[in-house]
Amino acid sequence: MTASVPAEKPPSWGASRSGDRRLTALVLAGSRRGAADPVAALAGQPTKALVPVDGQPMLFRVVQSLRACPSVARVVVAAGDGPDAGEAAGLLHRSGCDTLAEPMGTAPSPAGTVSAALASLGTPLLVTTADHPLLRPAMVEEFLASVPPGVAAAAAVVEEELFRAAFPRGRRTWLRFRDGGFSGCNLFLLATPDAARIAGFWRRLEDNRKKPWRMAAAIGPAMLLGTLFRRLSLDDAARGLGRRTGTRLAAIRLSQPEAAIDVDKPDDLRLVETILSRRAA
Repeated sequence: MTASVPAEKPPSWGASRSGDRRLTALVLAGSRRGAADPVAALAGQPTKALVPVDGQPMLFRVVQSLRACPSVARVVVAAGDGPDAGEAAGLLHRSGCDTLAEPMGTAPSPAGTVSAALASLGTPLLVTTADHPLLRPAMVEEFLASVPPGVAAAAAVVEEELFRAAFPRGRRTWLRFRDGGFSGCNLFLLATPDAARIAGFWRRLEDNRKKPWRMAAAIGPAMLLGTLFRRLSLDDAARGLGRRTGTRLAAIRLSQPEAAIDVDKPDDLRLVETILSRRAA
């Protein structure tokens, strides 16, 4: 007699593993206002999203990877200098992925764009950036499969020890906690409507980025000091931020160190090209 195996429950964010592709992915592809991007300038491109990596624009590589994810049904690209989606449509056309994604305009800041996307696209919403050319479907699926039930939002991270073992000369920005250093992966899941509170909190931090005392007040002295003196673990910090925003949050540790590599500087671009060359070999 063969024992029956209980059916696997679909993830809490709503996309079924049986092929019901219900998750929308948002790619942030806008440029910072008022500042020339060094990577775009180096490549002679008007925007970083169009910088070629191994012969393909970064944006194309990101969109193509998202379209290959079993859990992603729809890809939306936010770009341009305002709510009009016309400039985003032009960017999609120039990148070669206008048949793979839908255009959307932007707000004055990334947090504002995400807030607008939540209002128009709803949840669950996967968010990433156009400067993540090493993004692969396996990374996305590992991230989504690891998100615990009941969270409003989750962010992917890579542990410093894991990254340095793979890329000893690679440079990242590390957030240090009691249990080690972690780097973000520009990969987020806004799982429930409560995630709008996180986007609102992010917008307040952006609005006060030139006023550190207001940012400190928003984060809270206990959490700020606990992080500064490494008294908090990464999960402690996620719980503390969740309490500040009235939500439940999670930090998801990924097993693939290259998930932490985005292209902010020319050195990053060279590292990405080296990694892709090794993959090809």
